[in-house]
Amino acid sequence: MSEQSAIFPEPPDMPDIKPDIRVGFILAPKFTLLSFASFADGLRHAADEADFSRQIYCHWKVIAPTLDPVTASCGVEVCPHETFPDPLDFDYIVVVGGLLPRCLEQLDPTASYLRRAYEANVSIVGLCTGSFILAKSGLLNGRRCAIHVAHLGQMQSLFPEVLPETDRAYVNDNEIITCPGGIAALDLVFALIEAHCGRARAIKLLRALSPESRRTTLHMPHRAYWHLAASGNQKMEQAVELMEGRIAVPHSISTLARQINTSSRELNRIFSKYAGKPPAAVWRDMRLAQGHWLLLNSYRTVTQIAMECGFADGAHFSRWFKRTYGETPREFRDRRRQV
Repeated sequence: MSEQSAIFPEPPDMPDIKPDIRVGFILAPKFTLLSFASFADGLRHAADEADFSRQIYCHWKVIAPTLDPVTASCGVEVCPHETFPDPLDFDYIVVVGGLLPRCLEQLDPTASYLRRAYEANVSIVGLCTGSFILAKSGLLNGRRCAIHVAHLGQMQSLFPEVLPETDRAYVNDNEIITCPGGIAALDLVFALIEAHCGRARAIKLLRALSPESRRTTLHMPHRAYWHLAASGNQKMEQAVELMEGRIAVPHSISTLARQINTSSRELNRIFSKYAGKPPAAVWRDMRLAQGHWLLLNSYRTVTQIAMECGFADGAHFSRWFKRTYGETPREFRDRRRQV
C-alpha cells in the first residue's frame, strides 16, 4: 500500500440501493449561491459514509429548460445536468430563487413544469425568493410561506393571496415547502434527511455543517464553564476543549480520560477541585447551555436541538433543561419571544 493510499483510503464499493431521497434543483437567474450550497451540501454529507460524497442514500441533480449555464448573483456559473425530466424522477423539486425581479422573468417553461410536478404529487420547495417563483406559478394561492422579512412588502404587493410568515425557518403547507434561504436551508434539509434517511444521517450533516456549533465552541459569550479552559491545569484545559468540540456526540468519561492520557479517577479529582462537579455533570451542563442558546438564536425544533446537543431525544433534553433552568424548552422559548 502506498503512503498516499494509506492517508487517503479508497471508498468501499457502492451499494446497489435505491436512494432514500431524490432531489431536482431548479436554479433561477441570479440565484443565491448560499441557499443552493446549504441544501446541496446537506444532501452530500448525508449521502455517503465519511466524506466520500457519493450519491448513495441521497440523489440530486440540477435541471432546467435548457442546458445553458445558470449564473448566480455572485457570478458563479452552474451547468444543468439535464433538461426537465419526468417529475416523478424526484421526491422534491427545489426552486432556488435569486435577485428580484430578474428571477421572475421568462418563467413559462419552469412554471408549467412545477405545476405538472405538483399535480403528480411531487413536493415542491422554494428557497430564498423561490417562494416568489412558486407564487407566480400559482402554487401559493391561499397558502402560508416562509420568507425573509426584507421581502415581506414585495410579496404582499405582488401576491396578496399568499400568506407570508417572517419568523419561521421553513413552512410546509400541504407539500409546498418554503424557506427564506441562506443557512436556514440547513434547517430544512436536516428535517427532510431525518424524515427520509433517519436520525443518524441527519446528525452527520448537522455535525459537519452546523454554523452555531462551530462558532459556539470557539468564541460564543454564553460558553459554559469558560473559566475552566483557562484554569492553569493542563488536563482540565484539554478535557474542556475536547468536551466543547463534542457537544453533539459526547463520549464516555473513560474515553475522554484516555484521550488526555489520564485515568477516570484522576479526571474526577481534577474536576472536583476546579469545577466542584464531576466531568459528566460539567459536560451535560455545557450541552444544556448550548441548547439554551440555540432555543434563543435558531429556529430549530426542540427535538433537533436535543440531538445537536447530544441528548437521546427531546424528552431527555426537556427533562434536564427544566431541572436546570426551571422551565421546559418550549416554555422558555415562548416566554422569551413574548418579551
